[in-house]
Amino acid sequence: MDMITVGVLALQGAFYEHLQLLKQAVGLLTAANATASQWEFIEVRTPQELERCAALILPGGESTTISLVAARSNLLEPLRDFVKVHRRPTWGTCAGLILLAESANRTKKGGQELIGGLDVRVNRNHFGRQTESFQAPLDLPFLSSAEQEQASFPAVFIRAPVVEKILPHEEGIQTSEIERDETVVAPSKHAKDQAARDAMGTDVEVLATLPGRAARLASEGRNIDADKEAGDIIAVKQGNVFGTSFHPELTGDARIHAWWLRQVEESVKRRHEIEKC
Repeated sequence: MDMITVGVLALQGAFYEHLQLLKQAVGLLTAANATASQWEFIEVRTPQELERCAALILPGGESTTISLVAARSNLLEPLRDFVKVHRRPTWGTCAGLILLAESANRTKKGGQELIGGLDVRVNRNHFGRQTESFQAPLDLPFLSSAEQEQASFPAVFIRAPVVEKILPHEEGIQTSEIERDETVVAPSKHAKDQAARDAMGTDVEVLATLPGRAARLASEGRNIDADKEAGDIIAVKQGNVFGTSFHPELTGDARIHAWWLRQVEESVKRRHEIEKC
């Protein structure tokens, strides 16, 4: 069995909760004979710890605080290289989604550093203050059929962002976003090699939306039953970079973590195959 090391950025936010659900997810995969790998999960606070990782989770928390601490820890550029140059599998939840966006609004220029990796513009704090947080059960089509047979996923939204716009893919910086007021754009980085380019993906896939009725009731801070109305984009994937507006790590439900670990395992195998050629 191959050992795959997965890191969780542990500068601020709900990193411990992610680590616990990753362990539960391995149990789900093992019980279903759905993994042939051994897994190691570590907290990442230094460039040296990041170098050990084949994949990374950016947790929910305060995106501005995470970016400032990362910069002071000399970790911000290594994170950008991890995601955009080496194109390692990365998942961001809530604040992590903001950090992985190529463009973010509702913030002052200079007050928020982005990592980038997802060709999207996010509207952070889309649903307002923390008192306006809410939960909505969602059907997530990207989960496997066996996982879908279980109950809908209990999505937790806390000061959640949404994907406001899918941006056209550009090799460099998102030039069309630079001139927008109160918008921060991620710096340009280029994929290092063929394995990274193959893992990049030029198209952003929309994996989940929050139904329209749920979006309208969010400001009331109510638990709601999702319906089939079109709504806000809350989960996206571009190549092996994944982002969710909500907090799976706060639910105790490890199904998305199990799904993501399968994505990581497949990505690591593909990279090894390319490097052998």
